[in-house]
Amino acid sequence: MTQRIAFQGEPGAYSHEACRQARPDMEPLPCRTFEDAIDAVKFGNAAMAMLPVENTTYGRVADIHRLLPESGLHIVDEAFVRVHISLMALPGVEIEQIEKVRAHLVLLPQCESFLRTYGIRGEAAADSAGAAAEIAATGNRKVGALASDLAAEINGLHILARHIEDHAHNTTRFLLMSPKADHRRRGDAKMVTTFVFQVRNIPAALYKAMGGFATNGVNMTKLESYMVDGSFTATQFYADIEGHPDDRNVKLALEELAYFTTKLEILGVYPAALERG
Repeated sequence: MTQRIAFQGEPGAYSHEACRQARPDMEPLPCRTFEDAIDAVKFGNAAMAMLPVENTTYGRVADIHRLLPESGLHIVDEAFVRVHISLMALPGVEIEQIEKVRAHLVLLPQCESFLRTYGIRGEAAADSAGAAAEIAATGNRKVGALASDLAAEINGLHILARHIEDHAHNTTRFLLMSPKADHRRRGDAKMVTTFVFQVRNIPAALYKAMGGFATNGVNMTKLESYMVDGSFTATQFYADIEGHPDDRNVKLALEELAYFTTKLEILGVYPAALERG
């Protein structure tokens, strides 16, 4: 039986594209929210979940850092998807017929130059792939959608212009989540360990906690803070480091970190994707 991988969004969303690239042998399962995608795995309706965590243009995905520790799932891989945006419409429609395009709010500014050139106005939609599906369903020949090539393929739309984004660096990083952790694997390239922690309420606690990574030569590639439980004083940190917890230098750094924390939870140990460089 084909296993399923859950993602948030409509068929053709960039998360769907990430599923198809990273796990082509699995059946994508669209879900309404991130929580629904997580629950699909927790309740056995999917084997894995594909969750976006950050984007090179817009930073971290809202709420995802809060959801990851609460999910009960484990990070087992990462995937990077280049966000290419295409203009699509019903078959037979010419670009001069398009009066407006619909897309998720974050996509519209990325195509500002193209839309201005053709005098097309943008209109925000809840979901870009959903906007593509809506055009296919309504048959409106004056409206286009900005979405992935996959969305056009799924909805039978014609691509009028490919990859019209203003900047060539827009990439989203995704995390593949599983009910079971697997710390035995060793990638061909580097390993990544992701964890969350809260520091003790003592002067310079974060500075001291970070010292162990510096003295043990562990490269920290990400450190972000966010409030928990609606408190201005309860701050949780989300971190990525290079290495495996069984590596001696990583083990020593984590032991030193634990001394200055009230909470330390490893969310995943997984091979670094080649796109990291």
